[in-house]
Amino acid sequence: MENQKEKTTIVLFSGDLDKAIAAYIIANGAAAYDHEVTIFHTFWGLNVMRKDAQVPVKKGLLEKAFGWMMPRGANRLGLSKMNMLGMGPEMIKHVMKKHNALSLPQLIELAQEQGVKLVACTMTMDLLGLKQEELLDGLEYAGVAAYLGDATQAKVNLFI
Repeated sequence: MENQKEKTTIVLFSGDLDKAIAAYIIANGAAAYDHEVTIFHTFWGLNVMRKDAQVPVKKGLLEKAFGWMMPRGANRLGLSKMNMLGMGPEMIKHVMKKHNALSLPQLIELAQEQGVKLVACTMTMDLLGLKQEELLDGLEYAGVAAYLGDATQAKVNLFI
């Protein structure tokens, strides 16, 4: 009888730097323990997957407005608490670097190297006007049914 891998799923709903870091630390830890891991990025969690540079894509006015208001990529996220007009994230990044902790972009890269399945929610992409070209390479695109398919087989399901 073949041993089946443990499965872990994470819904990353938040676009806060501290919560995204926690999600990716858990995901990388689970992958290191040989879990099959899925991170389903939806709503503000999709901002984690945005490319840092602006990508020219055709959008309507409302879609453009969402794009301007939302942070572009892992390097521009705010904190859930103590954001302090943008100084909080820089302080956290400094402390993490001082303690040789991986940055969020490094955690994302490590997750990809470990085979963590990074999924962007297509319904939310449509709602917020995000296009695949604006998101990082190597993502999968799916809806809630695909996430539920992974989650029903997982022993660990987290909503962050």
